Amino acid sequence: MKDKADLIVMGAGGAGLAAAIVAADAGADVLLLEKAGQTGGSSRICGGLLAFAGTDIQQRHGIEDSSELLYQDLMEVGRHENNPALVRAYTDNQLATYGWLREQGVTFSDRPDASSGQSVPRCHVIDPDAMIEVLTRQARSRRRITMVKDAAGSRLIRETNGVAGMKIAHDGGTHDVAAAKGVVLASGGFTRNAALIHTFVPKQAKAWVSGGEANTGDGLLMAWQFGAGVRDVAYIQGTFGKHPTNHSTRHSLLAVYKGAIAVNLAGKRFVDESLSYKLLGTASLEQDGDYTWQIFDQPIYDSHEEEVSIFDVRHRHRDGMLVEANSLEELAAKTGLDAGTLKASVISYNDNVRMGGDPDFHRRHLVHNHGALVPIETPPFYAHASTAALYGTYCGLTVDPTMRVLDVFGAPIPGLWAAGEIVSGLHGAAYMTGSALGKALIFGRLAGGNASRVG
Repeated sequence: MKDKADLIVMGAGGAGLAAAIVAADAGADVLLLEKAGQTGGSSRICGGLLAFAGTDIQQRHGIEDSSELLYQDLMEVGRHENNPALVRAYTDNQLATYGWLREQGVTFSDRPDASSGQSVPRCHVIDPDAMIEVLTRQARSRRRITMVKDAAGSRLIRETNGVAGMKIAHDGGTHDVAAAKGVVLASGGFTRNAALIHTFVPKQAKAWVSGGEANTGDGLLMAWQFGAGVRDVAYIQGTFGKHPTNHSTRHSLLAVYKGAIAVNLAGKRFVDESLSYKLLGTASLEQDGDYTWQIFDQPIYDSHEEEVSIFDVRHRHRDGMLVEANSLEELAAKTGLDAGTLKASVISYNDNVRMGGDPDFHRRHLVHNHGALVPIETPPFYAHASTAALYGTYCGLTVDPTMRVLDVFGAPIPGLWAAGEIVSGLHGAAYMTGSALGKALIFGRLAGGNASRVG
């Protein structure tokens, strides 16, 4: 283990890799640490969707999008609990990050899709494993980057002027490493720290837990010791659509965004299904029982795409996660729902769709402000048991638009930056699909670039 560097980057997921590459390209000698045995963290096991606006892919499909519409959607889905300056930092830098990823060698699917919080299709699809491998190779190709795996930061080193390095546990020992330009915390969230989850959101105890295996909140705790501010912990919410008995890493199925309805164990709708899947997850957890159901028909089934994890209904079908029936009565019998209640819920919904309204829950679109509602009437019919899953914590350290970590009074902590899931302020009360991975890469580039200019 080297004893000094210009910059220490803690965490080699999407945010840390982006920060290290940009900092090295700006001339900084970077020590890139990864607590686990491989790079990637939560970025490697995410759904592979990036929320970008105004790309050439969208233009080829005639999709009109812009940074301004992206900004408006992010603020709206976050219920204006977001930090506007951070949302601007995202939208002002997102198109350049899309171009940067392509320059590194990341490839995108040719068709964008629409999902949670989006007024137009802007989910740009990548293979997350492949992206991490590309960025890892790029990091290894920089002579200014020293990458060390199985290395865990334990404490930040304090000097009069702020953060001056880090204590690192590696290879059976503890090493003090000085960092002339400071530290970038890109260590992810804390889904794997049950004590922190219980402290902040005990109501999410029923949610299934995922995320990077090393996401135990180490960076968050280290920054707290320096007086770092924290926000948005009240908005930690699970994502709707996770099958309650299948614990694969495959992400939630969101048939609701293709036209399905959500019903509880009494067979009744309980929510506007076009909302952010974080809000859907919380609404599902509030129902009696441990799960709810997504109900849809063959045309909705056929509208799904296998290349997008959250819409890969066929894979779930092959894995036995779907209940299929030729009538709603048969579907009710197979799922244990009351046939009369389920049928009444579907008929009422279909009637409202035909009349152009939804007086029960005021649903207007398939997802956010995109897509016309469709009736559920063509057999066979399908049901997917669904609960909430904590894939990430989406809250954390307060930062300014340059990614400097701020203390509890709003002043920058010298020598300390952060990026990725550990950062708060972007999402607000809910979440747009693709903005977590987008935040990791966009904010990682900002943190690495700005930290490299110190001194």
